[in-house]
Amino acid sequence: MQLFFTEEIRPDFKNFILSEEESKHAIRVLRLQAGDMVHLIDGRGGLYEAEILDPHPKRTVLTILKVEENYHESSYHLHIAVAPTKNIDRFEWFLEKATEIGIQEITPIICEHSERKEVKLDRLNKVIIAAMKQSLKAYIPKLNPAITFSQFCKNQESNLATKVIAHCVDGEKQFLNQVLQPKEQYILLIGPEGDFSTTEIDQALTLGYQPISLGHARLRTETAAMTSCVEVSLLNR
Repeated sequence: MQLFFTEEIRPDFKNFILSEEESKHAIRVLRLQAGDMVHLIDGRGGLYEAEILDPHPKRTVLTILKVEENYHESSYHLHIAVAPTKNIDRFEWFLEKATEIGIQEITPIICEHSERKEVKLDRLNKVIIAAMKQSLKAYIPKLNPAITFSQFCKNQESNLATKVIAHCVDGEKQFLNQVLQPKEQYILLIGPEGDFSTTEIDQALTLGYQPISLGHARLRTETAAMTSCVEVSLLNR
């Protein structure tokens, strides 16, 4: 299945023109021709089957043959707020794998122990789009701008989702699959390489976040976040 991403398409369209970037990929790289079949995704759950009418390398014209809405819609909503790693490649790896496994929303959070204080959303969104296309998904995860840990917690104070925080400080904790129930909304906090500060942990607990453990091993930030995606996905099979 040749998959192309375009936010501009709508279910009532009869014809569509691919962007210059996607046209170039279709015609110059994949060498598709008139009559070839392709599939488009809009990032909102729409999967479009189309035929190439005019294989132009800058403005390929398609005719829409079939539309499937809510394609593989998820039964849950996972929002992971995670501190971006010092090595941005590790954070990009998480975004790629989380998109493939299944995640609906990501917020980079800047914590007291964070070594990276900013991220470039344009680059990160390209990683997400590539992973969405590769894994044949029709929904694009929402990547929010970076925000401080404290402000994130305040913004989510009225959110009725199940809220958990994974940290390494000793204390009574449950495992993630003991806290979550299937087909719900979840907010999960994952800290930086140096973990959350005690002040941040206290703030989260005060606001109703439940402390959880991801196992006995101490995991890297991106591994902890990816492991959480896997557990939530398995819970909602």
